[in-house]
Amino acid sequence: MQSKVTIYDVANAAHVSMATVSRVMNNNPKVKKETKERVLKVIHDLNYHPNAVAQGLASKKTTTIGVIIPDLTNSYFANLAVGIDDIAMMYNYNIILSNSNEDTEKQNKIIDNLLAKQVDGIIYMGRNQTEHFQNVIKESETAVVLAGTVDNQNTPSVNINYRKATHDATNFFLKQKQKVALVVDNANFPINAEYRIPGYRDALKENDIKFDKNLIFENHNSDSVNSSIYNNIYESGATAAIVDNDETALLLLNKGFNLGKKIPNDFQIISSNNTIVTKYGRPMISSITQPTYDIGAVAMRILTKIMNNEEVKEKNIYLDYDIIHRGTTRI
Repeated sequence: MQSKVTIYDVANAAHVSMATVSRVMNNNPKVKKETKERVLKVIHDLNYHPNAVAQGLASKKTTTIGVIIPDLTNSYFANLAVGIDDIAMMYNYNIILSNSNEDTEKQNKIIDNLLAKQVDGIIYMGRNQTEHFQNVIKESETAVVLAGTVDNQNTPSVNINYRKATHDATNFFLKQKQKVALVVDNANFPINAEYRIPGYRDALKENDIKFDKNLIFENHNSDSVNSSIYNNIYESGATAAIVDNDETALLLLNKGFNLGKKIPNDFQIISSNNTIVTKYGRPMISSITQPTYDIGAVAMRILTKIMNNEEVKEKNIYLDYDIIHRGTTRI
């Protein structure tokens, strides 16, 4: 097997020092034109490709971004990742994509591994950051931006206004005199505790309706259509539900049919992410819409600014949202 061409080989063939080769690679204007042309020809002839890791060690930059995603199979996060990747390529950053599965131990291991690889920055997607994650980020001073999620640390983030979106969806049902349930994965996660549940309560208060904690349901990422949560929602007397993710909304829809419910006449549903999953059901599911690609793209652009010490005027960006009505709501 042919050995890999090194910078030493290029310098030797071009009759220059390795420092001169490095200057040519970095487009240093101090290199004479004829020397630069000779070195570039040797680079081309030898098919030399610089070692990105070595370059990173020398410059203290790896041009590598760590992206932590909670579920690779979830199209909401997959769409965010596409936006991140497109902007990363535009600014010549490589991505290390890691799937945490919302597992605490795995998330801690991922963050340790990314920092060990000396990534220049991290984009985090997920519903909850572990204490270890928050501590090591502070200690390392690595740039971090949240995409499609929030925390309690005022970390730069890009989202929609989840509080107002949940308020608007709840208010839509309350204007129809519906009894509204709110379905979340975990009520203690910041995105739910500080945004969705307060938004739900805001709408109740505006309509002079007393908050009932029994109408808050936690699915804890259950994927079983026979899970008791779905029966409990229908048995609660609720006639409508705001659901925090599309997979759960689809399962709730299917359980309604199994129970003989006519949707949307007997029960209405609004989901929260408007992924392709909302179109799998019959009827198709109404949903809060989010500009998922843009959330990822803007998050990556903010990260590039932070890493390059550019001014970031707003740390927390809220993009526009809407509610699209399909077959699970009456309008």
